[in-house]
Amino acid sequence: MCLAVLALHHLTGIPVLIASNRDEFHERPAQAASMWPGEPRIYAGRDLRAGGTWMGVNEHGRYAIVTNFRDPQHVLNDAPSRGALVEDFLRSDTSPADYLAAVHERDALYNGFNLIVGDIAGACYLSNRDGAPRALPPGIYALSNHLLDTPWPKLTRTKIGFERILQATPQPDVPALYANLFDRTPADDADLPATGIPLDRERLLSSPFIVSPNYGTRASTVLALHADGRGELHERRYSPNGEPVGDSDLAFSWQA
Repeated sequence: MCLAVLALHHLTGIPVLIASNRDEFHERPAQAASMWPGEPRIYAGRDLRAGGTWMGVNEHGRYAIVTNFRDPQHVLNDAPSRGALVEDFLRSDTSPADYLAAVHERDALYNGFNLIVGDIAGACYLSNRDGAPRALPPGIYALSNHLLDTPWPKLTRTKIGFERILQATPQPDVPALYANLFDRTPADDADLPATGIPLDRERLLSSPFIVSPNYGTRASTVLALHADGRGELHERRYSPNGEPVGDSDLAFSWQA
């Protein structure tokens, strides 16, 4: 998962609304978003190589999302899967704050990550490149491959578009949110971040929606939790050339 915009306790009637893109190597196998077997019921895509997931929600309104922190100079070859951090939260009943406090005690074992976990009461954020976890007050947030709300061009543009959609139409406006995530416009070279990768790679990764033969945006996902107990998880999957190849539209009930 490499880009997400979140409205947390910001919209009347929808305490959680998240729109995100998952960027990954096309060869890495993944399962489409679905209801996972077992208890509690989880709604998410699944990484079929390392297990876990990049984003998901369960039947109790607990949700989590993880992104990689781009740090090519500090890579642990034997690090545990960051996707397990999402699944473990969804399977637990630990509060978001307590869960992240426990993760923080061992977060040096992992490659760089950003992790947001929450439930209907609130959300917390942790990066193992940014010290202790912290609570997130109600508001709109944006996350990519640096710290929360770092103003990379792709993230700033996606957040502005997200805010306009929230103001313009009743939510969740899934087609509009997908369209906002489908932005292939690269940043100008002068605005590119310097993350320690070659310039041509920075250019490729600077658009909200990434297209290349080997690596790119694999899926866009919209999650909405309604205050009346309805939940929606929408996923649109893409081919290496950026064409839609499948959709999952999951409706479920949640109860805290």
